[in-house]
Amino acid sequence: MSDSLEDERAQIREQKKRELQQRLENGGELGADEPATTTPSEPISIKGQSHFEEVINAHTVVLVDCYADWCGPCQMLEPTIEALAEESDAAVAKVDVDQHQVLAQQLGAQGVPTLVLYADGEPVERTVGAQTKGQLEGLIERHSSQQ
Repeated sequence: MSDSLEDERAQIREQKKRELQQRLENGGELGADEPATTTPSEPISIKGQSHFEEVINAHTVVLVDCYADWCGPCQMLEPTIEALAEESDAAVAKVDVDQHQVLAQQLGAQGVPTLVLYADGEPVERTVGAQTKGQLEGLIERHSSQQ
């Protein structure tokens, strides 16, 4: 990874820390001039490498679902992925491995479904195969609480 990208990520982390500190000092409320950052309540369909990087950098915790339309376990996991997007503090991104083969390879998706959890722009957990909602909530909570 290039030094400039590392520097940019470090700056983003520092900005998020300052925003959180300010929020805590204001009794948990955002200041009037501070925009609220919201996590999408629906999965984000990734359109390419640059879109993927934007999503990873825009959200503190992101669960990335590498899937294929023809994959039975992926289809079984779909309602769980949608529920996590709606109910959790994490952003949920979906990468179609057939449409984005290079990106899927970079994510280490050798089988589908592969789920990669990012925290502060870095991959921190990887699972292969269908997971229960509870397992995925646990992963998200563990890394959300470390923020």
